Amino acid sequence: MAPGPIDDSIVDVVVQKKDTVPLPEPARERLTKAGIDLSDGYPYRPHKPLFLQDIAKIRSEDRPYVDAGSRADKSKKHLFAAATKVTDLTVNIGTEIEGLQLKDLTAEQKDELGLLIAERSVVFFRNQDITPQQQKELGEWYGEPEVHPQAAQVPGVLGATVIWPDLFAQEPGRPPTFFRRPGGASSWHSDLVHEKQPAGVTHLHNDTVPPVGGDTLWSSGYGAYDKLSPGFRKIIDGRLAVYRSAHPYLDRDRPEAGPQFLERVHPLVRVHPATGWKALWVNRAMTVRIVGLDKAESDVLLNYLFDVMEKNVDIQVRFKWTPNTSVLWDNRITIHNASWDYGGKHPRHGTRVTSLAEIPFFDPKAPSRRQALGLLDEVEKQELLEQTTREINDFSI
Repeated sequence: MAPGPIDDSIVDVVVQKKDTVPLPEPARERLTKAGIDLSDGYPYRPHKPLFLQDIAKIRSEDRPYVDAGSRADKSKKHLFAAATKVTDLTVNIGTEIEGLQLKDLTAEQKDELGLLIAERSVVFFRNQDITPQQQKELGEWYGEPEVHPQAAQVPGVLGATVIWPDLFAQEPGRPPTFFRRPGGASSWHSDLVHEKQPAGVTHLHNDTVPPVGGDTLWSSGYGAYDKLSPGFRKIIDGRLAVYRSAHPYLDRDRPEAGPQFLERVHPLVRVHPATGWKALWVNRAMTVRIVGLDKAESDVLLNYLFDVMEKNVDIQVRFKWTPNTSVLWDNRITIHNASWDYGGKHPRHGTRVTSLAEIPFFDPKAPSRRQALGLLDEVEKQELLEQTTREINDFSI
C-alpha cells in the first residue's frame, strides 16, 4: 500500500532550500542517476505538525498486515541458492549476504529475506546499486512505508527518509553536538514505538560514510529475553508499558502545559508473527513506564531491562559501514545505536524506508528463541522445569 500525503491540513507546503550544506558527491551521483529532481533544493521538508491531536490522527485506524516471513520457505532455498556467501556475524544476531542485489529479488526471495531478518534480527548487504524508488518498492513488500511528519524526504519519493547528519545539525533549536554530547541517533532506541502499528523492517542504505568510525550497533530482544530467569519472565510476561514519540507537540486544548509526547500502550514482551518467539521490547529513550506499577517500581524494573539490552555484548552486533551498503533490521526485536565517534568531521548520507507492521501482541504459550531452537543448557532446562512444576502445583492448589 503506497502512502500519500499524511493530511493536507498537516503537510500542505513543500519547504525546500538550496543546499545549505554541500551534498556529498556519492549521494549526488546516486540521486541524479535515480532521476531525483534536485533543482529546487534537497531534501523535501514538509511543514512539521505542531499539535498532539494532529499527530494522534495519523495512521490511527487498524491496517491489515501479513508478515512476509510467515509466507517463506523455512529453508530459504531461493535466497541462499542465489547468494555467493552467507555469513553469520555473531552467534545470536546479524547475518551478511554477498552476491545479491536487493532490487532484483524475486517474490520468494523477498519472503525468505523477511524470515531471515525475523530470525537473525539484522541482515547486511554491501555493494548495492539501489535507488530510493527501488528501496521504497522493497519496503512496500514488508508493510506500509511510513511517511514521517517530522522527517526530511527524498523529493518525489514519500516514504524514503533522508538521513544526513550534517544537514540536521544545522536545524534551528538543535543543541550543539560535541564529543561529550554526541548527536543524532547516538543512543539506544527502536523506531516509531509510539505508532498504533509500530515499525517492522527498516532498510537503511548509506551511499556516503566516514572512512573510519560511524559504526552502528544492534542488540537482540530475543537474546535479552533469554537472559532473564524464568521467574523474572513471569513478572513481565503479559505486562503493558507506555511508549512515547521521539518528538514533542503542543496540546491544542492546553498549550500552556508545554510540549507533550504522544504515548501508546504496548506489550513489554512481544511475539514476532513470523518466528513465534518472545522478545523483550524496551528502549531507554522511549519506554516511559510499566502500566499498573508505581513510578519507583516501574523505574527499577525498566532500568534493569534497559541494562540487559544495552550491556550484554554477546547479544549484540557492531557493523562497520562501507559505501553503498544496505542494512535491513527488525525494530520489533532489536534496539540500535549509531556511533558518533567520527565527530561530524566526515560526510554521511543515506536514505531509509521503514515498513510498519502489526499491532504488537503477546502470547503466553510462545517460546523464547533458545527454547524454540533447542539451545537451552542444563541449567536453563532445570530452571524451566522447576518453574513449570511450581505453576502446576499452584494450579492444583
